[in-house]
Amino acid sequence: MSHTASELLPLTGTVAPPDSAALAGALRQASADGTPLYPIGGGTSLDYGLPARAPGLGLSLARLDRIVDYPARDMTITVEAGIKMSVLAAALAEQRQRLPVDVPQAERATLGGVIATNASGPLRYGHGTIRDYVIGISVVDGRGMEFKGGGRVVKNVAGYDFCKLLVGSLGTIGVITQATLKVKPLPESSALVACRLRDHEQAEQLLAGLVASRTSPTAIELLAGPAWEDEPALEPIEPAQTGSGFGQLVIALEGTAVEVQSMTATLADEWRAFGVAAHVLPPERAESLWKRLREFPAAREGGQPHFAPKAPQNEPVPNAGLVAKINVPASRTIEMIRLAGEIQPDCSVQAHAGNGVIVVRMPSFPSGGISRLWIGRLQPAAQQVGGSAVILSCSQVSELTRQAVWGRPAQAAMLMEAVHRQFDPKNLLNPGRFVYS
Repeated sequence: MSHTASELLPLTGTVAPPDSAALAGALRQASADGTPLYPIGGGTSLDYGLPARAPGLGLSLARLDRIVDYPARDMTITVEAGIKMSVLAAALAEQRQRLPVDVPQAERATLGGVIATNASGPLRYGHGTIRDYVIGISVVDGRGMEFKGGGRVVKNVAGYDFCKLLVGSLGTIGVITQATLKVKPLPESSALVACRLRDHEQAEQLLAGLVASRTSPTAIELLAGPAWEDEPALEPIEPAQTGSGFGQLVIALEGTAVEVQSMTATLADEWRAFGVAAHVLPPERAESLWKRLREFPAAREGGQPHFAPKAPQNEPVPNAGLVAKINVPASRTIEMIRLAGEIQPDCSVQAHAGNGVIVVRMPSFPSGGISRLWIGRLQPAAQQVGGSAVILSCSQVSELTRQAVWGRPAQAAMLMEAVHRQFDPKNLLNPGRFVYS
């Protein structure tokens, strides 16, 4: 069961401006009144960040969902921030193009929300993140002033850093109203190649082998834990005579049909040298598995969307769980997966192993678990190797302290606070939810 914005945020009401001018007017009025504002896109990531405490007004971007300009020959598109990712994908597909940033719940997620949360999926290894595709942006800040950065052509770098500043800002610097994106052609062909991993050592060997591989994967996904044990799409690679092993490794390949065929054969040869059999998944199984890979961060056990209902009395929610993301150097991926498994044996993991990004899903944990498990062990371990660990969603709101959600303040925290004050001097945009607010 999903939850609405009013259940997740302390909203006194919601407005849905029809255009950017009306939106700017709403922000100016809120600034004059000192009213906190909570930007709302598709509502898929409202439980990301610290719990909202200050009552305020919801600012829906639902009516800002137009395609403003699409010169397909230029491989760029300008759209309003409230457009659904699935709608954007369908429009691009008509011209055999795409924005290769795969996020969960694309039917609900909006482009503005994806930029504000810097959401990404398995394709980030081969194609990067949304940060790599935003070349122009229009924003209204906390004073109701409209700003623009970047431009419509890829080579236009004026204000480019301003685009990047908005990515991952969680709506605390400004409300994104429009963005210009560069796009890519759709691949002619694609394939998923998978294998069963016997143990951690074998996983390390195969991942190290991919560094020198003659193939060019677009995704390197390492899967482990109960959530993947009964995955129907992976049944052909289950060895009947052994146990579940460590997990599975799934490689995505894209290109022309000839390129994909050549790379699948090459990868099979390379894995054979390690004594591992490569399985090319049939199209229908590959499609099913790719959907699971894309939706994993947003799904509970059983595949239902993961939302954190508001807990006004700070009481634990039955079957409460936690979804978190660890960023470490790619060479430390297996080490962090092992640690997560030691801390919580029933956790499930999806690692974008080529990037060192690990999504950990814990179906349950005891009271006080975040302090003991997360702050006490996982966060320090990630930080020790130059990484970080943040919570994406958690039902036990009472445990979501600033350190639990965002970790220790980064060295750049003072700079981030200074930038925030320039654009939102009254701290009215998504107040109290980001690392510095």
